[in-house]
Amino acid sequence: MSGCGSKELSGEHKQVLEALAKQGGPCGNKDIVEATGLDKKVVTSKITALKKKGLVDSPVRCKYGITEDGQAALKS
Repeated sequence: MSGCGSKELSGEHKQVLEALAKQGGPCGNKDIVEATGLDKKVVTSKITALKKKGLVDSPVRCKYGITEDGQAALKS
């Protein structure tokens, strides 16, 4: 089992990060839902968790982008 502070990604977390990486810039929840096929509530909870881990940031209100740590996590 992974710990609370773990950077290990679940499949859904990875899907969200991959969608953000492909966007190339900040995008909204709707864009991520469309890119991943995940439910809006799932995307919202995954974004929140990824922000807490420092893998996603929100440079503009209601827009999300992948951080350098997020890029590194995708490669590992």
